[in-house]
Amino acid sequence: MNSPSFAPVYTAANIHCAFQLNWSLSLFWHDAGPGVGWLPELMQLSESAGMRILQHRFATETCSQFLISTRPPMRPVEIPKGVKGRLQKLVRHDRRNALQRNYHLQSLGSTQRQKVEHYVAGQLQHHADDDELNVDQILADLQIVNPEVDLGRQRFTSHARYRCNLHVVVRLLPQYSSSDPEQWYRIRRAIRVTADRHQHLLSRAGLLSDHVHLVLGINMDQSPLDVVLPYMNNIAWLFDMQSVLRHSCFLGTVGEYDLGVISRRTD
Repeated sequence: MNSPSFAPVYTAANIHCAFQLNWSLSLFWHDAGPGVGWLPELMQLSESAGMRILQHRFATETCSQFLISTRPPMRPVEIPKGVKGRLQKLVRHDRRNALQRNYHLQSLGSTQRQKVEHYVAGQLQHHADDDELNVDQILADLQIVNPEVDLGRQRFTSHARYRCNLHVVVRLLPQYSSSDPEQWYRIRRAIRVTADRHQHLLSRAGLLSDHVHLVLGINMDQSPLDVVLPYMNNIAWLFDMQSVLRHSCFLGTVGEYDLGVISRRTD
């Protein structure tokens, strides 16, 4: 939907992201893992590259499982590449080819994905206003629910199993909050077109009078920041590229397990 004659309103340089982006990464050794003497240096090297290794455990003798946090510009595919490459260098004196090529990467949230989807589904009722019943009815008819999209299903590449799922929130500026059904039909269409164009698995979109929730799956080569910007700019395109949204957003990973489960596993 973006027109080449318009410069984007929202860019990586001019928006502020609140975020909580957490991932579970499993790497597999050819033989039993060589202890964890390499872990402090790996944590230091990874943090300088924009990743924080929060925890590590040996799930089995040949499986290292990491809990990692990242920032919005980092693509999920960079996580296994960065950790694996640095780890291989740290143990190369003892093991020239220590790690297998395959890996497992999945997004995690503070709560499980199903709870996030239930939360988004209940937002319209939560924000209902007795003085705006007409607005609420219009919006109720415009919620996006795609039951055929199963974000719990694992996806695959030649060397990876992965789930990369996000919860995204953007907010309209007060002067653009509206009860005009045509405006919201157009915003809903912009969301659908953007999801299709960028091959996102759009499970749910919650449209409210002043903000929008999205729950969707992304490919590993798409950073969370690169995911949200097309939605913001395509909504702005509907208003002749005016700043109809706040220059801010929320980006959160969601998954089949929450952080509490992972923390207990690594205690």
